[in-house]
Amino acid sequence: MTVTDERFAKPAEGELKKKLTPLQYQVTQQCGTERAFHNAYWDNHAPGIYVDVVSGEPLFSRSTSSTRARMASFTKPLEETNVAEKTDESLGMSRTEVRSKHADSHLGHVFDDGPNPTGLRYCINSASLRFIPWTSWSRKATASTSRCSRRSSPSVPGGA
Repeated sequence: MTVTDERFAKPAEGELKKKLTPLQYQVTQQCGTERAFHNAYWDNHAPGIYVDVVSGEPLFSRSTSSTRARMASFTKPLEETNVAEKTDESLGMSRTEVRSKHADSHLGHVFDDGPNPTGLRYCINSASLRFIPWTSWSRKATASTSRCSRRSSPSVPGGA
C-alpha cells in the first residue's frame, strides 16, 4: 500500500515481515541501525526522492542532501508533515529520533551539526528508504498528466 494520507493503514506485522527484508524490518520496526558506509544510499548523488519503504510517503530529496555523511543524510525533509520527531534516551544519551508520520517507521536521527541553511543533519538509515530517480518520477507524472487530459469531458462546464 502506498497511500500517503490519513487513509493509510499500516500493514500487519506478518505482512511487513513478508514485504520487507530482514534488515528493513529490523530498522523500521525495531529501531535498528545500519553500519556506516555499508548501506545503499550513503554515497548516492543521483537526483531523486526518497520515500518510506513501508508506506511510500515522500520523505527527502536529493536536493536536500547533506554532503558530510556515513549514511543517507539530509538537511531537511521534503515534506515536513510526513516526518515526526521524538526524544530518544537510549544508549545513555539524548537524541532526536526521526520517524515517518503515517507508517511510524523508524528512519534515523536528526542532529544540530548540519550545514546551512538549516544547521540540521538528518542521518537516515538506507534500509528505511526507497529511492526514486527524478527520471522515473518525471515519466510517471507525464504519463498521469497525459491520461488526465485525454479523459477531460466537454460536457463539464469550463472543461476542455
